[in-house]
Amino acid sequence: MDNQHVAKLLAETADLMEIAGEDAFRIRSYRNAASTIEGHPESVLEIVGDASRKVTDIAGIGKGIAAILGEIRERGSFERRDEMMEKYPPTALEMLKIQGLGPKSIKLLIEQFRVTTIDDLERLSREQKLRNIPRMGVKLEEKILKSIALYRRSSGRFLIDFASGTAEEVMELFVGREGITRVSAAGSLRRGKETVGDVDILVAGPRAVEALDVFAGWGKVEEMLAKGENKASARVGVEGIQVDVRALPEESFGAALQYFTGSKEHNVSLRTRAVRMGYTLNEYALAREATGEIVAAATEEEIYRALGLDWIAPELRENSGEIEAAEHGRLPRLIELDDIRGDLHMHTRESDGRGTLEEMARTARELGYEYIVITDHSKALAMANGLDEKRAIAFAEMVRGIEVEEFGLKVYAGIECDILKDGRMDLDDEALEQLDFVVGSVHSHMNLDEGAMTERLLAALENPFVKVVGHPTGRVLLQRDAYGYAFEKIAARAAEKGVAMEINASPERLDLHAQLIRAAKAKGVRFTISTDAHHPRHFLNMKYGVKMARRGWLERGDVLNTLTKGDFERRVLKRKV
Repeated sequence: MDNQHVAKLLAETADLMEIAGEDAFRIRSYRNAASTIEGHPESVLEIVGDASRKVTDIAGIGKGIAAILGEIRERGSFERRDEMMEKYPPTALEMLKIQGLGPKSIKLLIEQFRVTTIDDLERLSREQKLRNIPRMGVKLEEKILKSIALYRRSSGRFLIDFASGTAEEVMELFVGREGITRVSAAGSLRRGKETVGDVDILVAGPRAVEALDVFAGWGKVEEMLAKGENKASARVGVEGIQVDVRALPEESFGAALQYFTGSKEHNVSLRTRAVRMGYTLNEYALAREATGEIVAAATEEEIYRALGLDWIAPELRENSGEIEAAEHGRLPRLIELDDIRGDLHMHTRESDGRGTLEEMARTARELGYEYIVITDHSKALAMANGLDEKRAIAFAEMVRGIEVEEFGLKVYAGIECDILKDGRMDLDDEALEQLDFVVGSVHSHMNLDEGAMTERLLAALENPFVKVVGHPTGRVLLQRDAYGYAFEKIAARAAEKGVAMEINASPERLDLHAQLIRAAKAKGVRFTISTDAHHPRHFLNMKYGVKMARRGWLERGDVLNTLTKGDFERRVLKRKV
């Protein structure tokens, strides 16, 4: 770990301490130390490890900071930082990057509005709710929105829900227009990648080229990057996401859709196969190499068929065995959104949710679900108003008093229970036993080394009441990397113990990702796909979780919440999965 990283740990901790309103002198000592360490020519951690030298010889490094540096050298973090990371969401640090917001403002927003993400902050600003808070006002709202846009633009990647929304808006410009017969998104968005660098839209029909002018004249175009006969590129919206619109003849739409969907690796393998069979394959057509005769072009299905393959769903096109499976008729029958019959992870106002139990239940029923499980946080997550044993049991009794007829679906009483640092559950077994469904999740001490984190999760899997491991790697896309552990070992043990692994459908998480889903399935793991909803509208994120499951080659039978209510009760609630 270099000096810059060490300085960042200290500075971020100081930021969190300032949000918490702690002693100004101590905060200043952390900031001064961070500044000193960042500019020091030698590695301070090497000095700490050298018995012949004293890190306190560096001006600005006292005994307290020296002790902290010893902890960082040993385990990559330190106690005060861990305490702050438990108290506040990791996104509190991200919000500090937004110009116009200081620690006191962020503390106020967390306490008053339960803001946990930049998306929350943007929503409140757009709803003009910040202007009524003392010392904020209209100008600050405008500044925050501009700063959020700048922050997103600088990151260069966009979450799938944002990219999907942009693609839908662009495609709406063309759908139903005379002379335009086909419109589709392509690229990594169509394949269901978690984050997207740009958006590709394909338009076909006898007047498809007119779509380029329509797009260029769209009010959300901020900057035209290029416009030719068949393609227009622009930065769209204040976020600045790049959108490429391509106009195509209808007869070659399938070839173009296949080509521009990718992935690059999949396309290379497909072209290599085409060459072996005496064809050429590009964005215009699959043709005979010798004569140029077009064999297939209008649809993807006919192109794959001409190459001796079953059609391959876009989510599988990563050159990870899908072509061989398509050749031998062994492609999975992938799970569909309509297969989902319930959502097993959500939060209400009982902890940190923004919807009531009644609002969550009614929205779930409108989506056609047969059942949901309410899983508010346990007490360790104090900033989320987590439930202790007494509150959890009382809330469960209240939930169980709800009749199916009241909302039109079954509501089960569960909890998202923190997995503590030593692998124990945050609530005692007597309380967990009285709940229908327990999701065990890690929310703290994410800097443990791989061995310690592995042991922590193994211990949690031994708890007889844990049904699912929630968001199993802890990643937050574009914000926080996954924590490390021996994944295959944990997956194998989860399969043995009958504990499922969650595919968290929140666009900020999408955890597990495709490669880990496949690895876990190979070990015999079963899965849940849940939204981790904190508001009724978050239920709509289920489609992204299903996309991730499809990328992981999952079928309906691999996912527990595709079961009917009766089967779910018999096969999941009454025993381990």
